[in-house]
Amino acid sequence: MATRYAKPTDLEEALRLLDEARWTILAGGTDFYPALGSAPLRDNVLDINGLAALKGIVDIESHIVIGARTTWTEVLRHPLPPAFDALKLAAREVGSIQIQNSGTVAGNLCNASPAADGVPPLLILDAEVEIHSVKETRTLPLKDFILGNRKTARGPGEMVTAVRIPRHAATGASGFVKLGARRYLVISIAMAAARVTTAQGKIVEAAISVGSCSAVAQRLAGLEERLKGQPVQACAGIVAAYGFPELSPIDDVRGTASYRLQAAREIVARALLQAMGGSAEGGLAA
Repeated sequence: MATRYAKPTDLEEALRLLDEARWTILAGGTDFYPALGSAPLRDNVLDINGLAALKGIVDIESHIVIGARTTWTEVLRHPLPPAFDALKLAAREVGSIQIQNSGTVAGNLCNASPAADGVPPLLILDAEVEIHSVKETRTLPLKDFILGNRKTARGPGEMVTAVRIPRHAATGASGFVKLGARRYLVISIAMAAARVTTAQGKIVEAAISVGSCSAVAQRLAGLEERLKGQPVQACAGIVAAYGFPELSPIDDVRGTASYRLQAAREIVARALLQAMGGSAEGGLAA
């Protein structure tokens, strides 16, 4: 059978096509073409770049909503509160500038790589994934959307249409640190994002996540609980004593499991320091 290509101009048309047949969705295309390798294209391609409704960042009463087609460059340029600083730092590390100009936020999530730069910063924002089909619209917490390496909860006939950040999570300030083997165009060995709210020298709320140290990026709920109510000055000691039971790093060509665990402890401390207004540099730590 011949491969089909379609470029719908409204969401209803796109969902109807998805309901009728199996399609590979094409957005930024930065992962689509490399994934083919030397193999020929066999899947039907649904190009969603004609869906203007899926692009941009809007504020509504309950959420900040990032459209599925929003690029990383658009995230960088959009005025967002300090809680989103980690996401902006991660956006600068998504490949090259050309990739940032084309690659989309939703595509980064749907690709479901353990090293996806956008996932840890979105986890600390309690991000939700909005999914549409002909039959229904549903919303899943990001932690329930990514199921494993290259696996998501998106079902047949479904399309991710937005990433939603609840207002309660858009508070405090945040930091992001990515560890790689070089300064540019690097897949992470480990990365950490942290969002912190402080008052009168104490930590009121902490949200921390680590990527590239498990099949799916993980929130560190145990560490978050230990930090709550503690003086800011005690943060480094608490991180140093924490065992990181949420993580399950592996050995691969970029680093050993033991090295990743040590690295996670260091970059979590740096991300927290940055979120609390310290001098630790965010972004890439080579």
